Amino acid sequence: MFARWLVALTIPLLLAASAHAGDAAALMARFKAASGGAAWDNVRTLHATGTLGAGGLSGEVTVVTDLATGRSADAYKLGPIEGADGYDGTLAWTKDPGGEVAALDTPDAKRRARSQAWLDARGFWYPERIAASYGAVADREADGRRYRVVEAKPDGGETLALWFDPSSGLLARTVQRQGQDTVTTVFDDYRDVEGVRVAFHATTDMTDAAGRTDPRRQSEIKLAKATLNGAVADADFAMPAMAPTARIVDGSGTTRIPFDLVNNHIYASGTIDGKPARFLVDTGGVNLLTPAAAKKFGVAGEGKLAARGVGDQAVDLSLAHAKEVRLGGAALADPVFYIIDLGDLSKVEGVDSDGLVGYEMFRRFGVTIDYEKHELVLTEPARFTPPAGATMVPFELDDRIPIVEGTLDGMPARMSIDTGSRSSLTMHSPFVREHTLVEKYHAAPDAVIGWGVGGPSRGRPARLGMLKLGDLEIPGIAGDLYTGDKGSFANPDLAGNLGGGVFKRFTVAFDYANKRLYFKPNAGYGKPDAFDRSGFFLLADQDALVVADVAADSAAAKAGFAPDDRIVAIDGAPADRKSLVAWRAKLRDLPVGTKLKVERMHGGTKETVELVLMDRIPAA
Repeated sequence: MFARWLVALTIPLLLAASAHAGDAAALMARFKAASGGAAWDNVRTLHATGTLGAGGLSGEVTVVTDLATGRSADAYKLGPIEGADGYDGTLAWTKDPGGEVAALDTPDAKRRARSQAWLDARGFWYPERIAASYGAVADREADGRRYRVVEAKPDGGETLALWFDPSSGLLARTVQRQGQDTVTTVFDDYRDVEGVRVAFHATTDMTDAAGRTDPRRQSEIKLAKATLNGAVADADFAMPAMAPTARIVDGSGTTRIPFDLVNNHIYASGTIDGKPARFLVDTGGVNLLTPAAAKKFGVAGEGKLAARGVGDQAVDLSLAHAKEVRLGGAALADPVFYIIDLGDLSKVEGVDSDGLVGYEMFRRFGVTIDYEKHELVLTEPARFTPPAGATMVPFELDDRIPIVEGTLDGMPARMSIDTGSRSSLTMHSPFVREHTLVEKYHAAPDAVIGWGVGGPSRGRPARLGMLKLGDLEIPGIAGDLYTGDKGSFANPDLAGNLGGGVFKRFTVAFDYANKRLYFKPNAGYGKPDAFDRSGFFLLADQDALVVADVAADSAAAKAGFAPDDRIVAIDGAPADRKSLVAWRAKLRDLPVGTKLKVERMHGGTKETVELVLMDRIPAA
């Protein structure tokens, strides 16, 4: 997470490209001359140490780079956490703050690693190491200063942009595109190191799709020392072994945990430092506690960073360690928890929880989710076996999240795997626009489609066609077409996000050690997705259901409902007689044309309104 901001210590990652080699070569030659000229010809390795600051936290960082090959590795400490990242010449890897180690093998990750290797190898001076194509040199202004800017695309890498100070000839800033964010790194404090000049200070800012920067997402690196031509070995860049901090406490190798399925979400019981805890199990997330839960468990968070999810807004994030977290009989020692305010999640779900367990557990164990039996099985990796007769689907890993290749109605689609999503399939907005999916599927009007970190997300519900994952066919999907430009569903690197509405049709097994998913259909496999027929997005609130959103042209809109209405009874049954989950199921499953008498508080007045259910998207 943090180390991806670090390896840009001397000359980092960037953005965009073409092929005007002449002007670019002249600019690069001046850059080389300004930073040491021919002295760089004899530089083979660089070792550096310094400090890292982000979100009010500080710590140490060390970096080793092999310029001849572009191999690199860094290790960092930041407040209560530590981790590492590296590239061995072929493979990029990361060691997360919780100690989980994984190869980053998606095409996007490989391109990012290749571009970083080009920078580390000084491919702009030494194309025999890694070549690149260049765009035209242009003048640009930023912060009242003029720069000479060139765009480059390393062979096998992403397109990059480098900004040079015309007075000094030195690299002053870099800009890169990462998903829907733009990452800008500013360099200064160039110092002489054995005849060459190295930037000893760098700050990195992230700008979202709306042009917003956030100080909580800013990082700063200050080098204390840099040395050249120190010895390196292959082991310096190799992916490290993962420390054995996870176990099945009774020695059996397997633990079985009953769970509740709520809004297609998995809720299971566990403990934190011996105290009972309730978790949402989420492949798309990390170990997470709410501030209230952190206080309850005596876990003190440090720092003020930013977390982003499906919603528009970033929220505060702090970091902490616990002594142990357990899920059933599966224990993980010294876990890192991300402390984030989940806002109205308990009202959205209709159940309370202390937070999430996610990637850390999935990475450490073989995980089988039997949606039919409502049973979660965690197994030591060496003892894991997939369900008999299951279909295997390989996955890649990018920033902790499994990514699968498939097709939707014949359209190639890369999708993230997310048990923490209530939807069946949410298509990302760039993919929606590229393939004109709103028109293709005659999508319903825009409405709230989910709720997560950062608040609600909006999209257009639609009846999709056939989803294929390798040999696996999944028909009858009711999905969401995201149309916004912010949040994780605006990521242009993926087509969509596959959620619990699909997984509940199967027993699903996760083998992170070998990066394989297994799907075995259950009794619900052939049943098409049902979809809400009311037009409400409801929240639970004591003795009432609160209307958070009303979809246009829906039954609720036609009946005159408005946001903030409080529903106190439906067909004479008090709202608090059933759970939010049960009411949502009723409004989804009752036939079209069903008439319901709904008692509501509207603007301080209690009244009864007739609600006539209708399909928002075509029935399957």
